[in-house]
Amino acid sequence: MTLPTLHTLKNGVRVVCDPMPGLETLALTVVAGRGAGYEDPARSGWSHLLEHMVFKGAGGRSARDIVEVIEAEGGSINAATGYERTSFQVRALKGGAGLAMAVIADLVRRPTLDAGDLAREKQVVAQEIAEAADAPDDYVFDLLQKGAWGDHPVGRPILGTVDSVEAATPQALAEWRAALYAADRLVISATGAVDEAEILALAQSAFGDLPATPGAPIPDPAPFVGGAFAETRKLEQAHLVLMLPAAGSRDDDYFALRVFAEALGGGMSSRLFQEAREKRGLAYNIDAYADTYADIGGLGIYVGCAAKDAAETARVCAEQVLALVERIEPAELARCKAQLKAHMFMAREQPLARAEQNAGQALTFGKLFPPAELAAGVDAVTAEDITRLGRRMLDPARAATAVLGAKTALSAGEIFRRTLFDGR
Repeated sequence: MTLPTLHTLKNGVRVVCDPMPGLETLALTVVAGRGAGYEDPARSGWSHLLEHMVFKGAGGRSARDIVEVIEAEGGSINAATGYERTSFQVRALKGGAGLAMAVIADLVRRPTLDAGDLAREKQVVAQEIAEAADAPDDYVFDLLQKGAWGDHPVGRPILGTVDSVEAATPQALAEWRAALYAADRLVISATGAVDEAEILALAQSAFGDLPATPGAPIPDPAPFVGGAFAETRKLEQAHLVLMLPAAGSRDDDYFALRVFAEALGGGMSSRLFQEAREKRGLAYNIDAYADTYADIGGLGIYVGCAAKDAAETARVCAEQVLALVERIEPAELARCKAQLKAHMFMAREQPLARAEQNAGQALTFGKLFPPAELAAGVDAVTAEDITRLGRRMLDPARAATAVLGAKTALSAGEIFRRTLFDGR
């Protein structure tokens, strides 16, 4: 089996090459290990705005040219901004690595940042902000983010605000681009029908002369502050997001958190699905998830239910958390491990997901993990680990809750807290 390799150029740019024999396509992603979590309030939303702006023109190509030159060869191009990283991604047919690298290098290094384009794109982003506010199952997560992480950059929406986005100028965005996409936290990751020697040569040609200057400094990890947000809206459903402080990707409890979330609400056999949906009929959508960053994380629960059932559903969620902290059955633990490993290996069969995973490992750990090592981490989780992690999450008696819906739903966050903590 061919294993991925990790190389570092002289200027600090890292290159991951991960061939997948038998494929006729490839994925190339260039990941800058900085994002919205690095912004101060005045630049809130600028990382996302910049990601939009580089597609308006770069390296002498127009916005249309950037897309057409990739699609003319059967490929596709996309980008994404998160709190800890910004990714530029191309899927292409075998042999398309050179064009993909050239186009992404132009986006990252040589965007036009035209004033007229910026004025128009501010309007587009303002509409995106309005759309997110109008979508309750998006907006409730923004409320939750604020409740969990407070005034830290991770507590602010990735999109920013209309005012903060409006303040951006071409020159200010150019300076932010240099800080955001600096060589010290840039990873080029290629997967699929790729050749290691070719990828290294392309990376050196496209990024080897990038100045080795440090970019925006890594912010201190966000403390989990815990907070409650509830807003009345005329909706058919109430939307609830409930979170407890947990573990980050570099934490020894990371795998225990993933198993805990899987057991609580990861699938149709999970406790929340069986108790809240199948047994009680309280909710159609209900799941639990591990929301992890490098050094911080949370255990989250999302529920969409009738407003009249919101408080009872929140109580059931808290009860299931408490019950899981006390005991996980051996068969349940084994099933959750099997599910996690299946998700992991299935993702490894998708070139783009694999390229992004490799880039994330290089950024967070400075190395790559063989799938067998990750699987061993999952297998090593014990029932005692689940209990210890659960008590750790409950120990500060802090939770973040966000509720959106009719007035009858707004007590759900308080019910969740009271059920979890008042008996302690």
